[in-house]
Amino acid sequence: MQVVWNGYFTTFAPDINCMVEEESLKLKTARTLKWNTIDRLSSQVLYAITGIVLANLLTPEEFGLVGAVLVFQAFAALFVDSGFSNALIQKKLPTEVDYCTVLYFNLAMSVAIYVLLWFCSPFIDDWFGAGGRLVAPARVMFLAFVINATAIVQTNRLTKRMDVKMIAVSNTAGLVVSGIVGIWLAVAGMGAWAIVWQTIVLAAVKSALLWATSHWWPRERFSMASLRSIFNVGAGIMATSFLNILFQNIYSFIIGAYYNLSKLGYYTQADKWSKMGVASLSQVVTASFLPILSGCQDDRERFHRMISKTHKFTAYVTIPSMLLLAAVATPIFHLLFDTKWDEAIPLFQMLVVRGIFVVMTALYHNHIIALGAARRLVYSEAVKDALAIVAIVATIPFGVWWLVAGQVAASFLHYVYAVWLTASTTGYGVRMILREPMPYVGISLVALVPVVLLPQELSSPLVLLPVQLVVFAVIFIGINSMLHSRIQQEVISYIFKRKISK
Repeated sequence: MQVVWNGYFTTFAPDINCMVEEESLKLKTARTLKWNTIDRLSSQVLYAITGIVLANLLTPEEFGLVGAVLVFQAFAALFVDSGFSNALIQKKLPTEVDYCTVLYFNLAMSVAIYVLLWFCSPFIDDWFGAGGRLVAPARVMFLAFVINATAIVQTNRLTKRMDVKMIAVSNTAGLVVSGIVGIWLAVAGMGAWAIVWQTIVLAAVKSALLWATSHWWPRERFSMASLRSIFNVGAGIMATSFLNILFQNIYSFIIGAYYNLSKLGYYTQADKWSKMGVASLSQVVTASFLPILSGCQDDRERFHRMISKTHKFTAYVTIPSMLLLAAVATPIFHLLFDTKWDEAIPLFQMLVVRGIFVVMTALYHNHIIALGAARRLVYSEAVKDALAIVAIVATIPFGVWWLVAGQVAASFLHYVYAVWLTASTTGYGVRMILREPMPYVGISLVALVPVVLLPQELSSPLVLLPVQLVVFAVIFIGINSMLHSRIQQEVISYIFKRKISK
């Protein structure tokens, strides 16, 4: 194999016998990235439109009420899936029995957990001091994870085949219909119920479309042997996800109980809007790259090439996007909400910066999962959670701002640990993992200088925001072009339908 150095980007010339397979794989990956990106962009645009309207109609306390329910719904969804859907993606040749078994398991778990949460709703209400206002909305909203459980395997099968078009279509259709319902109910004065029914309608439309278009129905019986065959990977992913969700939502627990529901409402807004970027990038990375990485898990040299390519692409997209969002947070919030949610702006800024470490760490976890070493992720999550606990204990007396700042510091330290864990698991060097994103950090910081200075000249957010975005894009793309960025060349080539270089 020949290694060609091109500035700070390294490219590889694959052996002639692998060229056809590499090109086919590259095109599949490009199509998957395209539809995942379309899915996330359309979803976030529709989600944003609905969110903007609801944020202007509802109060911080009403958002805090729903935020309290979402904490428990996140855990319920985790136990329903139990990590088995990702285990099926990691498995090279899942059988029909495997798919049917996971579907039946998911359905049984979702019903059992819903019944448990139905009875626990009064205790949840007491925990947050909601005075009985939380019980009925919680019991209805918890139905969403039962509905979503019916379509987990349908989504999994499409992802495994790298055929994600209908996933994008179902998400978009669900957001359109549920957005209309949510806005209508908010205008009608239904308060928090507007978000509750929006969530139910979204789950119902998505699941119905996936079942109607997938042309797959379960034809086999439940098999304990099949469940055991994917348990090792599934259990590791579930344990990791449990710890991850626990410490994602522990801040909502603390803010809602230790402070008040209004503070939780501001945090929920900052968290929601930051996740529009962070979760979208993380989802695109996971859905697009895990199947291709799993497909070459037995060829270590090829696997390392895929690590390098996915690492550079993720850094190229994530680092400038998150830093730019933090820089333009104030004009975004003022343009959308005037000054109603100003208390959420600094929280949002810190959370999107934290998002860089979250997305990159999710990518590293993909590399580990692709090798079937998901149990090692439990160590990673344990380290992250220990850091989060230290940060919480150190910052909780000082208020919400310091609590979120502690999140950022803990996420950075966890990122450093994830780099080491990934290197030791995959054999891809620590130096390479740390070095590959650095050009994009430097270029992004250079492009941010005029963006930060522009508010001194322009005050109207309607004028300031588009100018900031254009200035940043021109500088970032321009510098990458001058440095002959291989990743940028391939992104542009695919956008304009030119031949993707091997």
